Order: sequence, then structure tokens, then C-alpha cells
Amino acid sequence: MLIRWQRRRQPAPPEEEVLFWRLVLWLGVALISGSLGALWGLLSQSTPLMQRSLSPQEWQVFQRGDRWTGARLHQPLNLLLIGSKVLTSDLDHPPDPNLTYHALVNSVEGLSDSLLLVRFDPVQQRLVILSIPRDTLTFIPGRGDAKINEANALGGPALAAATVSELLGNVPIDRYLRINVQGIEKLIDALGGVTLDVPIAMRYRDESQHLYIDLQAGRHHLNGQQALQFLRFRYDALGDIGRVQRQQMFLRTLMEQTARPETLARTPHILSIIRENLDTNLTVEELMSLGQFLTRLPRSRVQFLLLPGNFNGTTEEVAVSYWLPNYQRIAWLTDQYFRDTPTADPRETGLPSPAQVRIAIQNTNLPQSLVMRLSEQLATAGYPHPLVAEPLPQPIPITRIIAQQGDLAAARQVQLLLGFGEVRVESTGVLASDVTIQLGDDARDRLQLRRTTSL
Repeated sequence: MLIRWQRRRQPAPPEEEVLFWRLVLWLGVALISGSLGALWGLLSQSTPLMQRSLSPQEWQVFQRGDRWTGARLHQPLNLLLIGSKVLTSDLDHPPDPNLTYHALVNSVEGLSDSLLLVRFDPVQQRLVILSIPRDTLTFIPGRGDAKINEANALGGPALAAATVSELLGNVPIDRYLRINVQGIEKLIDALGGVTLDVPIAMRYRDESQHLYIDLQAGRHHLNGQQALQFLRFRYDALGDIGRVQRQQMFLRTLMEQTARPETLARTPHILSIIRENLDTNLTVEELMSLGQFLTRLPRSRVQFLLLPGNFNGTTEEVAVSYWLPNYQRIAWLTDQYFRDTPTADPRETGLPSPAQVRIAIQNTNLPQSLVMRLSEQLATAGYPHPLVAEPLPQPIPITRIIAQQGDLAAARQVQLLLGFGEVRVESTGVLASDVTIQLGDDARDRLQLRRTTSL
């Protein structure tokens, strides 16, 4: 009774405080109700995110044992991500025949402009993203040898998935997601943009498409339209492969800035914005589960790969540019990253000794004498004389040791010899290397200490 009497005698909170907490409560209820309402609107439909009906035969391409336990991903999942760009000139019957330029069309049925195989792996706690150049020469069932970007236009996501699976030695593909460039622009705007380092000045004009790219080198916060310019630019020495490298840079930066619980809570709103530009056989529950996996995953566990291969070169006799797959390296790569159970002994196909590891060094703002000293010390340690490549356009704080071809063991061996730097599995280094060392500001003092000693 005493306690109850004391509570009654406590002074009432000020009217302003009461109003404040009522407002907080009202906002919380409104936000939760809005999110739940949007989510319920998506969940209430049987196939909430599919634009294309798959035949039973097409569904078989994606049939594999359940990857989820309830709403939680518990087995590795391979997702084919298809980015498409469809122009009015690609259509037999354009919506407006009076257009004087090739306008973008809200469709996911055309040539694939970007092709990624993404592995969500809760067993090894990693996310692996394999970029497949759109000019990759491969066999498409029913079409024959052709560029892989034709598969989506010829037979939709099922044919694209079957083609990628065969290219990679029958790696299973569990789900697909297709999005067009207009959807990517809306997605970036819905996420609030992205801040990244534009490595070079990007300028390009194509009046036939009304495509205008104008980005300055340096660090910028890009909105959806500017991000699309960054992703579509491919007018440099490496062409589409250079674009793939920049896409990997963009994806890593975007994930670091947006893979947060508060972003996951906005998933229903984001899906409602880009839904008309999206097609997937993932359910909303599965998408939310993949989002939860990403929010819990350390950024160091995100790995980027490039399909092993080489340019065919363009001459008078060879007018069409292809990316020619290196099937031996592809077999090793898929065993290491995309199979639940590897089919070969990785020791037989990896890079067993320093003498077989090709190293490239990219400087930023260090004295050239330090770069040459590092090159000599690596050669003394048993590596073939490293290639000193074109420097990076902008300095970086921490040295990056990049497993360019996906050989993590080789990159870690180099890191052990250096004694500094961070290892990354991605394809943003020198194409001809197995390991690229991108020297950061931390390398200055470390290398100066080795004036008279070797690695």
C-alpha cells in the first residue's frame, strides 16, 4: 500500500514531456504499421515478385533441395543476377515508332548487360560474387556458340541459368533475379545514393541513345542517375572488363554503406519502388532471409571473382570481340567457391609455389625507389620478377593484396612475406596477375625499414 500511495503522490510529468512521448509512440506505430502494410501487400500475392511464368521444365533448372530452415538460410544458395538493358530498337514493335532515338524500355527480357553468379554461403560464412563478362563465348542450348548475353533474350532466366551452369561445369543454380537499368537507378535513389571514388574522368556521349556520361575523377556522392553512368561506362583500354572491375568496386562500396539492419527494415518500401523493374523467383520471405544473412556478414567475408579467360583480340580477320573462357581455371574456381562438395583435390589445381605466382605492383604516391626495392625483394623470395603496373589514380590508406584469380592461399602467402596489408578476393587488380599488390600509405614506413633486409 505504501508503494502505491507513493506512486500516487509523485508529481505529474510536464505536459511537454507527455506530448513528446505520445508523438514518439505514434511515430513508432505509424512506421511499423506502414512497413507491415507494405510487406503484407507483397506477401498476399502468390508470386509477388515474378513477371514471367516459368513452365514446369523451366522450373526444373532451379529445383534443388530446400536451402532454408523456416525463414533462415542454412545451406549455400547460388543466385543468378541478370542486369538487362532493353532499347526501343531491340523491339519488333516499339511502343512509339515516332521516337527519334533509341530509348530505354522497362523490360527484363533483352540481352543481359551484366551477369553475376552470387553464392550466399552460411556454412563458410561468406558471400562470393562471380562476374561473367557479357562477351563470353560459350554454348547456348538451341543457339550454338554465341556471346553469353544472348541467352536471356533467347529463352529468359531459365536458359540463362542453364547456359551459366553448363559453362561452370554444371554448377547448380537455385534462384534468379533480373533487374533492368531503370530499376538500378531507382534502387540507388531509394537507398539514398552511394559515396565512392571515381577512378578516372568518365565522359561519353551517344546521341542515338541520349546517353550522356560526365563524371569527374575523385570522391563523390552519386545519385541513381550518376551511379548508372558509372556502371555503364566502358570506353577505356579494357572495355567491358574495365567496366566489370568498376562494378565490383561499386558493389563492395554499396554493400558496406547499406548492409545495415535499418536498411533491411526498408526492404518492403524499396521493393515497392523497383518492383516494376524486377523479376525473380525468390519469395519476399527468401529475400528478407538473404538480407538478414548480409547484415550479419563481416565485410571481409565478401569476395569478388572474374570468370577466368582472355580476350580473343580484334584483327581484320577477327572483327568480333570475345572473352574466351579458361576452362581449367574455371574448374578450379568453381570447386573452391561454388560447390557444396568439391570434385577435385584443390592442391592439384591451385598455385603450389611462388615460382608459379604472377605478381603485379600498383603504386599510389610512394617514392619509386621503394617500389623497385619491393620488386627486388619479392624476386629474391622466389617470385618471378613482378610487373610494376600503371599506378592507381588515387591514394589508399591500407595496402591491398588482391587475389586477382581467386587464389586466396597465394595472396595470404604474399601478405605473410610483406608483414602488412589486407587481403581481398576480387578482380580489381591487374588482369595478367595472380596477386596484385596495391600499395597504400601504410607501406611507406614498412618498406623504409627494409632498406638492408630482404623479405
